[in-house]
Amino acid sequence: MKKISFVLPIYNEEQNIPELYKRLIKVTKQIVDKYKVEFVAINDGSIDKSLDELLKIHYKDERLIVVNFSRNFGQQAAITAGLDIASGDAVIIMDADLQDPPELSLDLIKKWEEGFDVVYAQRRTRKDNIFKKITAYIFYRLLDSIAEIKIPKDTGDFRLIDRRVVEALKNYKEKNRYIRGLVSLVGFKQTCILFDRQERFSGTTHYNFKKMIKLATDAVVNFSNFPIQLISKIGLVLFFLSILWLPVMMYIDLYPQNTVLSNVLEAIVLLITLIGSIILISLGIIGIYVIRIHSEVLARPIYIISSIYKKND
Repeated sequence: MKKISFVLPIYNEEQNIPELYKRLIKVTKQIVDKYKVEFVAINDGSIDKSLDELLKIHYKDERLIVVNFSRNFGQQAAITAGLDIASGDAVIIMDADLQDPPELSLDLIKKWEEGFDVVYAQRRTRKDNIFKKITAYIFYRLLDSIAEIKIPKDTGDFRLIDRRVVEALKNYKEKNRYIRGLVSLVGFKQTCILFDRQERFSGTTHYNFKKMIKLATDAVVNFSNFPIQLISKIGLVLFFLSILWLPVMMYIDLYPQNTVLSNVLEAIVLLITLIGSIILISLGIIGIYVIRIHSEVLARPIYIISSIYKKND
């Protein structure tokens, strides 16, 4: 009998865990005659009672494997650990805040049964604040326009992936990870299921602005050379502008008494300031890539496991 694994990254979700488990059990009861089921919950350094809640369930239901990180490594690291440990023929990645409805898992499984290796849940609508909606809309479309591979718009990590895809993902060792981009990169037969994303069941989002910027940076830097190419293009434009500026400078030299001299000098100062700003921004972009190279060279682990609670422990 084939197995379905659910990978659940957990960070400060003590209020959501009981309801998540309740709904997962209700869903999986509909497939237990066809599939074995396991749950892999990764406690990503939670500072609340998330681990206690997970262990309560584990001691009642040994299908729940609890992976406890030594500290907070981030959602992408938690998903990576879940994929490394999950043993299912198909793996469903799902957030614990119930914005990813467990009930949609049945539709994901049906598509997998039809022969698709990746079935991702694509948001038709989302119940978030206006800032989150606008920034997400802009980000996904910007990434779509500059990425070197096709990464589906309006999709998070909520998806089903076949065992072959899981094994392919294990070949990618980069530290700053963007899982949904890697899933697109490995290929295989992919499709989507549309859904309406709900509000969090309880609590507030743990994905603050800093984490959003980090994830967006990982996506752009890992899957696009556009920032570096943009620097070269800006340099080329400034080069041609400097050539066009030569006649103006010659005019000033020939007619120094001209009344427009002061305005031209102001423009020169402004242009120098603009070029200096562009240089600093360009150095910052290059610095991001250099930092990534340094991070990879250090070869630090993506995550560190403090303890694992599994069957017969």
